[in-house]
Amino acid sequence: MDRIEGLMTDSASPRTLIIIPALNEEESVARVIDSVRQQIPHADVLVVNDGSSDATGKCAEAAGAMVLHMPYNVGIGASVQAGFQFADKQNYDIVVRNDGDGQHDAAEITRMLAILASGEADIVIGSRYIENRGYVGSPMRRIGSLILANLISAIVKQRITDPTSGFIVCNRHAIQLCAQLYPHDYPEPESIVLLHRAGIKLREMAVTMQPRIAGQSSITTLRSAYYMLKVILAILVDLLRPAAVLHNP
Repeated sequence: MDRIEGLMTDSASPRTLIIIPALNEEESVARVIDSVRQQIPHADVLVVNDGSSDATGKCAEAAGAMVLHMPYNVGIGASVQAGFQFADKQNYDIVVRNDGDGQHDAAEITRMLAILASGEADIVIGSRYIENRGYVGSPMRRIGSLILANLISAIVKQRITDPTSGFIVCNRHAIQLCAQLYPHDYPEPESIVLLHRAGIKLREMAVTMQPRIAGQSSITTLRSAYYMLKVILAILVDLLRPAAVLHNP
């Protein structure tokens, strides 16, 4: 932790942290770090190494990022929450989440930050589907995304087109809430519902997403169908619980 804190920038205003969750992304993580630094040179970069069995952590450190090494594979939701907890503890004003596989186009981040700075939203979500920018996913994943989008849009009473997007920027209030309640099992779609119910303002923005730089997605067609059914059930269960509130220390 001392080494991580020693690498942090203390002159940037607002203080911005880019969280990059990564599992076995040794072939792409350094390029992702370089790309986000080119776009936001004043930001700090934190890679959450989710129990990788390859050299992801070493590659990220060699690229100059802070690295939080999880003791074992805790999953994407817990990894991202660990990043938010770090951002909350270190009093960052803004968090950018950018995945380690190279699909998120760092050139879009400045536009997302501009929307955040305008005060229109507490969280800006990069959407693949507002405009046709050539993104191609499997038919099953697209059908599942449409079903989730329609369900979540009805719940939050605003149009959501890409409920599984992990490309987001957040302000301080959203950082604090995500540090406390970010869901582990189905983080992206569940978080939209939970954060909306907690009073967070959400807005989507059209972005371009690229093919993976390297590696392979772990989500197959069968897993997509299974995921969709389970996340719908999780969201419905969430609706039976009281809305979350921010607990300040």
